[in-house]
Amino acid sequence: MLSGKPNRREFLEATGILIVSFSLPCFGSAADAQSATLPKTVALDEVDAFLAIASSGLVTLYSGKVELGTGVGTALTQIVADELDVPPSRIEVVEGDTATTPAQGKTWGSLTIQVGGVQIRQAAATARQALLQEAGKRLGAAAGDLVVEKGVVRARGDGKQISYGELIGGKNFALKIDQQAPLKDPANYKIVGQPIPRFDIPPKVTGQFTYIQDFKLPGMLHGRVVRPPAIGASLQSVEEKSVNDVAGLVKVIHQGNFLGVVAESEWGAIRAAQKLKASWSNWEGLPEQSHLWEYVRATKINKDDVTSNVGNAEQALEQAAKRVSATYNFAIHSHGSMGPSCAVAEFKDGKLTCWSASQATHDLRLQLAAMLSMKDSDVRVIYVDGSGCYGRNGHEDAAADAVLLARAVGRPVRVQWMREDEHGWDPKGPPTLMDLQAGLDGSGHVVAWYSQLYVPEGAGGNVKLVAAELAGLPFEKGMSPGNIINNSAIPYTFPNVRTVAHRLAETPLRPSWIRAPGRMQNTFCNEAFVDEVAVAAGADPLEFRLHYLNDSRGTDLLKRLARFAQWQGRTSQKASSGEVSTGRGTSYVKYELARTYVGAVADVEINRKSGEIRVKHVAIVQDCGQVINPDGVRNQIEGNVIQTVSRTLKEEVTFDRSHVTSLDWVTYPILTFPEVPDVDIDLMERPTEKPWGVGEPSSAVVPSAIANAVFDAVGVRLRSVPFTPAKLRAALQSAST
Repeated sequence: MLSGKPNRREFLEATGILIVSFSLPCFGSAADAQSATLPKTVALDEVDAFLAIASSGLVTLYSGKVELGTGVGTALTQIVADELDVPPSRIEVVEGDTATTPAQGKTWGSLTIQVGGVQIRQAAATARQALLQEAGKRLGAAAGDLVVEKGVVRARGDGKQISYGELIGGKNFALKIDQQAPLKDPANYKIVGQPIPRFDIPPKVTGQFTYIQDFKLPGMLHGRVVRPPAIGASLQSVEEKSVNDVAGLVKVIHQGNFLGVVAESEWGAIRAAQKLKASWSNWEGLPEQSHLWEYVRATKINKDDVTSNVGNAEQALEQAAKRVSATYNFAIHSHGSMGPSCAVAEFKDGKLTCWSASQATHDLRLQLAAMLSMKDSDVRVIYVDGSGCYGRNGHEDAAADAVLLARAVGRPVRVQWMREDEHGWDPKGPPTLMDLQAGLDGSGHVVAWYSQLYVPEGAGGNVKLVAAELAGLPFEKGMSPGNIINNSAIPYTFPNVRTVAHRLAETPLRPSWIRAPGRMQNTFCNEAFVDEVAVAAGADPLEFRLHYLNDSRGTDLLKRLARFAQWQGRTSQKASSGEVSTGRGTSYVKYELARTYVGAVADVEINRKSGEIRVKHVAIVQDCGQVINPDGVRNQIEGNVIQTVSRTLKEEVTFDRSHVTSLDWVTYPILTFPEVPDVDIDLMERPTEKPWGVGEPSSAVVPSAIANAVFDAVGVRLRSVPFTPAKLRAALQSAST
């Protein structure tokens, strides 16, 4: 049961859905409607895994990809609405429920529309084809004589009609997805490509929206985990009597190094966690933060990934008339979720149900089953929106906490992390270090490019669950994340190129994905260094990129960026004086060298005395192929820019030898409202092309655009994120001596 009066979506999330199933060539007869119900399929090759149509005509879309505040719920609805010719208002979405939605992979990498949406579109096309075939039989009309409007099929000529609800309402399609089922011609789209307002915004603005932090179950208890004072500390003793006076205390739970409390109220759980006396061992296994980059460089290399190799870059460098070299680094970042992670878990009849804001509910299901040595089929994870995400933050760990506490007390338990839990224990974006070299000939042409990237090895699997590790239960040993070497290779056609990723055996803090993981860091290093090489060649940075770019969509984008941002050519750092200086910088990315093109121009204002950098304006031109919802895309670009300006100028995880020390918004500052830049966006819409992702790519160009604008303003290179006032003052001081 849910608190209050559940809506249809909440009912589906809490109970699942059973639909009458048929195996006739199309849908079955009316008499078949009395057949026994069967569990809903989640097979990726079945139409019924993705779609159901009720007798009322209401369409339910089942998506394994989830809404993270990116607007994909609205966009996926638009895709289905156009393919089926039903109003978006007649479509409801169920997402991320492992019992009712197909496993379409993690919601990550800007792949929800590009992969998940394409799967759903083909399922809808298959459904439409079958519906028209059945309608033709019922109406005695050829398929070519049928038209569909608002879920009603009408025969041209005699005007006979039949609704989807009458055709299949309450029954299964029982069809494999037909990869040859014709998709609607983009020229006939009525809903895709339109800026439909996002469905989730009104309830979020009015406070009616249910986040996981608001979710409740009858009889639910509240839990808190008592964290070790040091990441690797061992629990030596617990004085359970120290919390006997806490009202409503239910139980103190400890297993191995996992220590938690459960109480009738949330405040009771908080008080018990604060008062519980425990003794822990000492542990100082982290490196000195002041020597982080020496530590990274000295870490054992497990393997090298050569991400590109053209010609002989090392030999060309030796023979170059002029050489340019630099080292760039990108700090450890926290997700900094506005709402600390939360989860609810319940055991009933030997089965586990967990409500979580995980971006990978199907993966989390397997992790929880492994942790408890349960059958996968006995574990269900149901997605509920979280207040804060974009990567693997603490949601999965909160889920594991709730599961262990619920198992110990035999009642549903809600675990709400505190701010110090979120900042101290969420997995982090790992530190990134890159050495770069370029060689030019006597005419200023680039003859060689060579880069060496230092990042954790990463297996691409799931991030280990802290609760499982602390409790001595099974957990994944492989280091994550994977794919963080993407965009270490470059899009430019220099004659000799070698880019190598040194995959390190370890990294200081548990690593994870954060928005545009690896792609942002690698693009920052490459695109800032491209500017350095352009200056060495005496070339305008934007024209320099165009000269070495052999990609028609990329060159179209950069030329459009020049017009849109009113770029004025510059071949060196401009002369400036006075306390305040302004500058412009540009950057470009072809995301993963495979999709979504983005170009940026950033305008900055520099206070030489204070070292403060203000990003005043950012212009973005983006080509993501077919645009499903232009307003939603603009939302994502604006969010990308604002969040990444914050990451570039302010954010950095701090730590001592034992634990993270940036545990609040003072020690881990983020951008404030007065510091938010103006953002102008130009979308290169291509309705006949494949749709590509937009949740990450525009963030990748922001740090380098800012770095290049700083150089344009004051003539110094900032090669270490974040660009703090202290770093800028030091760079200016060094340049003046």
